[in-house]
Amino acid sequence: MRRRTALHTALATGVAAASAAAQDPAADPSDENLANVEEFSTQVSRPVFIATWPFGLPACQHAAKQFQSGGSILDAVEKGINVTELDAAVTSVGLGGYPNAQGVVQLDASFMDGHRQRAGAVAALEGFANPISVARRVMESTRHVMLAGRDAARFAKDQGFEPRDLLTEQSREAWRTWQSENASSPGTVPADSHDTIALLGVTPTDHLAGGCSTSGLAFKLPGRVGDGPLIGSGLYVDGRIGAAGATGVGENILRYCGSFLIVEAMRQGLSPTDACVAAIRRIADGEQKPPGELSVNFVALNRQGVVGAAGTDEEFRCAAVDAQRGQLLRPLLVR
Repeated sequence: MRRRTALHTALATGVAAASAAAQDPAADPSDENLANVEEFSTQVSRPVFIATWPFGLPACQHAAKQFQSGGSILDAVEKGINVTELDAAVTSVGLGGYPNAQGVVQLDASFMDGHRQRAGAVAALEGFANPISVARRVMESTRHVMLAGRDAARFAKDQGFEPRDLLTEQSREAWRTWQSENASSPGTVPADSHDTIALLGVTPTDHLAGGCSTSGLAFKLPGRVGDGPLIGSGLYVDGRIGAAGATGVGENILRYCGSFLIVEAMRQGLSPTDACVAAIRRIADGEQKPPGELSVNFVALNRQGVVGAAGTDEEFRCAAVDAQRGQLLRPLLVR
């Protein structure tokens, strides 16, 4: 009991530090004074959470709070990602996510428990703002791993999730503008419309979990599914080794099982960051293109709580929170 109380105190300090970092102008994701991702793990104290993009910082903060209040690592990951899914200002995840070419928001998500690699996922889910929660319910309440489309929505409704309109005025107006400019080119998507949230966590007792949630490419062809809900592509967790999550152009990630590659590289002894780099190099070699043309980015976490990240996009940033602090970080750029 004393150990748990001490952990709660340390986590509270870490979450407060994360809040300050999120409000500090020096924590702007474009600021070149950001710490490199590997510097964060020089003195790490579990539990540790890492997530993609600056909006991953409040998600990691909330995950830490959930764990602090007695929730499991599964609760922490789910509730942390819910924060991003319900933030209408984030136009690539959940509520307010940009719709497909027909103006319909279709959401994808995957969830993994490192214990025995349990997993659940949903693809092309319409009308429910928290696909990560539905994905977890698939994992825990069925013998299946993935549900898709209308049947995923039917499952969500039967499980008691509340349907809602996912289009905001901003996302609706963006779709109308795109539609007027690209009426003759269906499937044309903006270059910067793929900011998935992948969030990974590990406890002081070595329990790993992770989740990935996205609305996919903006204005995609209806029914398009990227790497996000595919186990081994947008997300992979092995409780004996570590976890990895992806963001970027899903087609470039899923054809190489990017997150699985990273976990396997960590199994062979590579650090989380080096494992991310190895996966990017593997993808670039297969594509026969320079990494800078691929838009593939990864975060990773091993069982010891060491975090890592690397990507091909100059603007890619990640966020991490441990028992002592939280901050935005600069991943290793691979070109």
